[in-house]
Amino acid sequence: MSIQIFNSLTRQKETFVPLEEGKVKMYVCGPTVYNYIHIGNSRPVIVYDTVRRYLQYAGYEVKFVSNFTDVDDKIIKAANELGEEVFELTERFIDAYFDDITALGCHKADAHPRVTEHMDHIIEFIKVLIDKGYAYESAGDVYYRTRKFNGYGKLSHQSIDDLKVGARIEAGEKKEDPLDFALWKAAKPNEIFWASPWGDGRPGWHIECSVMAREHLGDTIDIHAGGQDLTFPHHENEIAQSEAHNDKTFARYWMHNGYINIDNEKMSKSLGNFVLVHDIRQQIDPQVLRFFMLSVHYRQPINFAQDLVEAARTGLERIRTAYSNVEHRLATSADLVDNADEWLTQIAAIQQQFEEAMNDDFNTANAITALFELARLANIYTTESNTEQKVLQAFLTTFDALSAVLGIVLKVEEELLDEEIEALIEERNAARKNRDFARSDEIRDQLLSLNIVLEDTRQGTRWKRG
Repeated sequence: MSIQIFNSLTRQKETFVPLEEGKVKMYVCGPTVYNYIHIGNSRPVIVYDTVRRYLQYAGYEVKFVSNFTDVDDKIIKAANELGEEVFELTERFIDAYFDDITALGCHKADAHPRVTEHMDHIIEFIKVLIDKGYAYESAGDVYYRTRKFNGYGKLSHQSIDDLKVGARIEAGEKKEDPLDFALWKAAKPNEIFWASPWGDGRPGWHIECSVMAREHLGDTIDIHAGGQDLTFPHHENEIAQSEAHNDKTFARYWMHNGYINIDNEKMSKSLGNFVLVHDIRQQIDPQVLRFFMLSVHYRQPINFAQDLVEAARTGLERIRTAYSNVEHRLATSADLVDNADEWLTQIAAIQQQFEEAMNDDFNTANAITALFELARLANIYTTESNTEQKVLQAFLTTFDALSAVLGIVLKVEEELLDEEIEALIEERNAARKNRDFARSDEIRDQLLSLNIVLEDTRQGTRWKRG
């Protein structure tokens, strides 16, 4: 099964060949945890969860890593404004992140490293860059010598001279060159800090992912992914740091998803159209939101608008209805007739159509078209007077396989009764009290999958239907 990936580094589709046969090492830049994630943050989570699912469907063993930035200027500012400790704030929003992505049908990564867990590794990484002449200390800060790295600009396809235009040195910075960027920042008054050879401080943003990717996946990874906005400077700087440190290619394939607009306008707080997933999933079935996100190719911009989301809801319902019709006929069908081959051939052809779409740079829009075609064929078949169980079962098996790749649930569970919810919450509280966090998380995820939203407060756990 040959998969083509559009590599942002070369700006062309390339046949995917991992470093190690049958295995994929994949790193996706995660959130800075100072607030709930917004709808723009949700797109890469959904997209790369789907990429991971398809790689597994194709037979690869995938090691998937996505980080948390849990110390940052924005985090410190938010903690000060709310009167919280940094670690309390980040823990709260990490929990909220997992609630949101679980509701969106996304699996957790194999590892979710945090910056604060890797401070010693970050310091050692910076030491190597200094020893190699790629970095220098200046008044307690450490900067990367951008011009020393010959390949700088190769991901964003900009020359060093073009980048020089507009580069400047901010007040308080003591750089050799305006293009140099911070690896370590000297501590400011009333800020969280760590001890280092250059004095108390904390890491710059870019160094974090270079270090965590290396610690969890090695010197070279197969796929590095994130939003289009991260191409420059974040991913460009990651390449410069990692390849100078490791003396090896950092990532073989770079993937970047497009932006989200709200009613054809750029999303921003100033325009009042800033949409948090935490809020929107109270109004929109998270499965509809996921289906909507996948209805457009990941590299293209997507417009979040009421009519388009409603079209996604209608489309998902149509597929679910076809699935339900097949289930109903299977329960009442007798395996007496023998016209299966023609139908089985058509089902197999649709599955091949789905695979061809996903092999072509994970084209979920065309993959959904194949799913609609499967629903159309199923509806034709279930209206026949005579149906065969093996054909009906083939429909269900194919529906299940293809929808699992997209992370779409077709079999809608019956709604839990209030007393059943209360019993599960009571069991979760007992598990938390006994420090059985695995069971506690399992119950929370079970409730989220049924669109039951939990909110832990000082007065106890509250819940509501999403």
